[in-house]
Amino acid sequence: MLNQRDSHCRTRPLSNVWRIGTLTIALTLLSLFSPFSVRAADQAAATSQFKTLDTKIQDLKQEVLELNRDLFVLEEELLFPASTQIAVFLSVDTGTFFSLESVELKIDNKTVTHYLYTERENAALHRGGVHRLYLGNLRTGKHELVAFFTGKGTHERDYRLGTSLVVEKDADTKFIELKIRDKQQKLQPEFEVKVWK
Repeated sequence: MLNQRDSHCRTRPLSNVWRIGTLTIALTLLSLFSPFSVRAADQAAATSQFKTLDTKIQDLKQEVLELNRDLFVLEEELLFPASTQIAVFLSVDTGTFFSLESVELKIDNKTVTHYLYTERENAALHRGGVHRLYLGNLRTGKHELVAFFTGKGTHERDYRLGTSLVVEKDADTKFIELKIRDKQQKLQPEFEVKVWK
């Protein structure tokens, strides 16, 4: 009887040790793998939040661009109202007798702009481009507009020629075009000022 009791007492602690060992291994494995699953869930949540934040930032950028455009239009209307606005443009028609270097524009004997042209800008003008030379305000009434053109003519000859026009400013925006074109009969450039209606 003693032997049976001894054997029974010996087997119980061994089975408990085995259970405790199994439980310890299970808890260890659980503790090892649970951070990864938590981390994966955290990463998925962080990725979702990042995408949401990125979308909000892109929407905000678009709103800022639209607001900037609206502010620019408002600024143009405030600084240059239609009742006082005058815009001067420059264009070149063929231009084989003249290579433009600079333009000086005076309104009422006051220089309002002096622009130097690069080779690239000249090439763009020769391809049909139009340059907005000046945008400003004038009160209603008569104003004298004078433009001086500097550049190279035929045989690399230096040119400095001017043209003038008296402009009647009314309540509407005034658009004026300074045009450089070739005069075939004299083989030299011609400068004209045209008021757009």
